[in-house]
Amino acid sequence: MPYYSFMESDPLFREVQRFRQPWIWALLGGIALLMLVLGPILWGGLAIVVGIAGLIYSLRLQTEVRTDGIYFRMWPLHWSFRQIPWSETEHYEAKQYSPIREFGGWGIRWAPGKIAYNVSGNQGVWIEQTNGRSILLGSQHAEEFSSAIDEATQ
Repeated sequence: MPYYSFMESDPLFREVQRFRQPWIWALLGGIALLMLVLGPILWGGLAIVVGIAGLIYSLRLQTEVRTDGIYFRMWPLHWSFRQIPWSETEHYEAKQYSPIREFGGWGIRWAPGKIAYNVSGNQGVWIEQTNGRSILLGSQHAEEFSSAIDEATQ
């Protein structure tokens, strides 16, 4: 996929999502508390839990619709944007989906012939590409995302 160009004008749609669900932090906090109670034998495990918490806290899904395509990245895993140019887009639609049933959860999730980038919720834009692969980009504003694609492709 081509990389993002900073020469573009302002995006027609931009969304930044972060992992801020209370259940994630309750789970990590509970594990850390358990390790603290069990004592110094588990200090290495506690360091791992703190590292995982730091990674989850820093993760963010950035999505943009620009005149030449859709750009997205899951920072810090992707240092630069990935692009889906309009010439490689066969079909798209805003849709509701089941993250656990269809993809096994949230994050960057692979399934045969498709990949999902999602952070929370069950809304997103489903994009079918000309190469036969599909991408689901999770969004808290899927209808606005889809409308921006409509505007960009007209």
